[in-house]
Amino acid sequence: MTNIKNKFDSAKDKFVGKAKETIGKATGNEETELNGKIQSQKGDIKEKLGNIKEKIAKKINDSIE
Repeated sequence: MTNIKNKFDSAKDKFVGKAKETIGKATGNEETELNGKIQSQKGDIKEKLGNIKEKIAKKINDSIE
């Protein structure tokens, strides 16, 4: 269940971040654009960490079996 939540959160951050970035560019608001870029990167990092956790869990489970 946690894995699904993490995937949803990372996808949400990437989507909302890209939207903020686009709105910031369209309105000329550099702060909104920057906040969007940061949020999008946060989503990327969450996704990468989730993938690492999955790989570690798989290796541990394989070694136990």
